[in-house]
Amino acid sequence: MSKLFNGITRWIAAVTLLLGLGQAWAVVDGVTGTTFNLTAKPDYISTGDGGTAFIWGYALGAGRAQYPGPTLIINQGDTVTINLGNQLAEPVSIIFPGQSGVNATGGSAGLLTREAAPGGSVTYTFTASQPGTYLYHSGTRSELQVEMGLFGAIIVRPAGFDPNLNKIAYGHPGSAYDHEYLFLLSEMDPRIHDLVEFGRMAEIDNTIYFPVLWFINGRTAPDTMADVNVGWLPTQPYNSLPRMHPGEKLLMRMVNAGRDLHPFHHHGNNATVIARDGRLLQSAPGAGPDLGVSDFTIKTVPGETSDAIFEWTGKGLGWDIYGTAADGFPHNCGDVNGDGFDETTHEYCPDHGKAIPVILPNQQDLVFGGFWSGSPFLGQFGVLPPGEGGLNLNGGLFFMWHSHTEKEIVTNDIFPGGMMTMVIIEPPGAAIP
Repeated sequence: MSKLFNGITRWIAAVTLLLGLGQAWAVVDGVTGTTFNLTAKPDYISTGDGGTAFIWGYALGAGRAQYPGPTLIINQGDTVTINLGNQLAEPVSIIFPGQSGVNATGGSAGLLTREAAPGGSVTYTFTASQPGTYLYHSGTRSELQVEMGLFGAIIVRPAGFDPNLNKIAYGHPGSAYDHEYLFLLSEMDPRIHDLVEFGRMAEIDNTIYFPVLWFINGRTAPDTMADVNVGWLPTQPYNSLPRMHPGEKLLMRMVNAGRDLHPFHHHGNNATVIARDGRLLQSAPGAGPDLGVSDFTIKTVPGETSDAIFEWTGKGLGWDIYGTAADGFPHNCGDVNGDGFDETTHEYCPDHGKAIPVILPNQQDLVFGGFWSGSPFLGQFGVLPPGEGGLNLNGGLFFMWHSHTEKEIVTNDIFPGGMMTMVIIEPPGAAIP
């Protein structure tokens, strides 16, 4: 019962932070530059049910370990230097799938790359030749060290990238977007982490691996929706709460750092996968993502990355998403360029003025969630009972995004939790920092 109470408390605390929305939510959080000083060290993380887990993580310099490691944001053509120090009791390293010409100096030879001994260091350099979304992780005892948390994401911006003029993921207009979010997926078997914490390494048996914790960007729901760098999650700085307006393009940067397949389901609409493993799905160089695949669930494969474009307009719902004159919300829908949509609100004009095709129940027949604005219409509010709602300041529409493996939307058997978050469709004019 205490875990259930702690979980409910975390949900309340996390969603209350939505009232502030003080950080930049429409870009991927991380560190930029060409030289990064990382240190492998132990620490602890928190889970949405109020529990903790012992981890090994990559820290920025003398800072605390992070789960996952810092997201490294670099530019195509940069020569990147990563200095790795080691404060663990066994050798560690980093490998960089998708990056060519990686050179390692210092340390000692390991199975996959040069390693930093306890108390030692090693340096890696490479040139970021291809834009895209990538994974980095330990190349030493990967079955243990990646499980313990030694992994992170790399984002390579294309040449000429300008966040104010041309947000393009792969240097082609077919990869343009308005907002981008990272979804770094992982899982955890706490039994292994307990054995490592208490020095019982010889008892680890990967043949009985059984995860009960599932993460997006190192957090379990509801902490996925809390702000970045919240004080109660000092080793889990990154969040996952995508926000967008109708008609905009949202780039989903998907990374699977675990050993299990995670089918990630995005309610609201299909998304088009435009790239895998940092390469556009194109039939020929310069063709753009003409081989992109539209799907309602992105099947993230262990060690693989995918980039997908998600759009939402309300088209196909069959009713006016902004309400009708009969509902008390008169408005116009002007299709100027003939594409079927209003240029300002992105309403699908063939559905303009259509009533919602259900009879809404009376208030006394409903159970209210904190995100319910009291109205089914975008940007509108209705009367709510005292003390209900309050976590949807703009009258946005919320869709759950989560793993489609049902056991992965719990936190140590506590529902809701795990690999779950929300996307918010905000009305036109609502600020998305």
